[in-house]
Amino acid sequence: MAGFGTRSGSPYSRGGSPGFRFTLYALVSIVIMVLDQRMDLLERARYVLQALTYPVEVAVNSPVAGWHWLQRSFAARASLEAENRSLRTRMRTLEVRTLRFDALARQNAALLGLRHAVPPIAERWLPADIVDIELGRLRQRVLIDRGTRNGVFRNQAVLDDYGVVGQTMHVGPWSADVLLITDPEHDLPVQIARTGFRTIAVGTGDPNALALPYLPANADVKVGDELVTSGLGGVFPAGYPVGRITQIHRGSIQPMNQVIARPFAHLQTDRAVMLLWFRPGSPGAPAQKHPPQLPTGTAGAHPLAPPPPAPPLCTPAAAGSPVAGAAASAPPSGAPAAKPTVRPLKPVASPPRTP
Repeated sequence: MAGFGTRSGSPYSRGGSPGFRFTLYALVSIVIMVLDQRMDLLERARYVLQALTYPVEVAVNSPVAGWHWLQRSFAARASLEAENRSLRTRMRTLEVRTLRFDALARQNAALLGLRHAVPPIAERWLPADIVDIELGRLRQRVLIDRGTRNGVFRNQAVLDDYGVVGQTMHVGPWSADVLLITDPEHDLPVQIARTGFRTIAVGTGDPNALALPYLPANADVKVGDELVTSGLGGVFPAGYPVGRITQIHRGSIQPMNQVIARPFAHLQTDRAVMLLWFRPGSPGAPAQKHPPQLPTGTAGAHPLAPPPPAPPLCTPAAAGSPVAGAAASAPPSGAPAAKPTVRPLKPVASPPRTP
């Protein structure tokens, strides 16, 4: 019975003494430190353990990473669509501003002193989608999804990102027909940018060709000359790009040159166009023969930058101006006007004649 009651810590139990175990552990630690100092054993062991535990870490982190990826995938579409709309609006606004840059750059030196007095011509613009297209030999027209509900009126200027497209013809409540510049019934007053010569571009029924039939035989025209709007006709202001001359046929039989130009606008591939409103007070704005059928436009129209303030005009002093003096000497409203005094003219003596 005494054998079962013997404790493991008694002097008669098996096992080494605490001092021996401490000495053994100390020697092992010293050997490991020496080997790690000279052979980098712990660094190698750590490298192996890290390689073995990496798949476990990836497996543990996979659910959280997959959840974040799904959130980004579903949220990316909405954010990209909003960013795309914002960038498209900014791009079209900049394109409207820069369409006339080439024409205005040539006049910058002469009009440098008046740049603050002349406001921008385009006041605002409205994008419109093309819902139907008709590009035949006799009709070159498209149908857009904007009408009088959006402030669209007849003979309104229509452009795209590259140049003049045409003008509205028949305007309904929710749609409008656009007569393209290549329609045989459309005549566009243009100007050769290099020489300033004015003429008329006529549609040919081909979406890639404009004819200039009214040029004289001795006109200074070259292949590559750019055509811009001349500002005549009451629809388009001056300086908007129209096309580039690609062919010139000079013959001794026909008195006129056969000049063909290619429009800058992508009439066959456009999916959207821009409707422009111009500032009525601007000197370069066209005169509207037909006022807008709706005075207030749609809320989706994008306004352009406001015009810079005009410099104050130098007016003479009130006391020294003849108008102020005349106003000061005028009788009151209730008093009768004084009759002017008529003085007889004195005859002028003629010089003596010399014999």
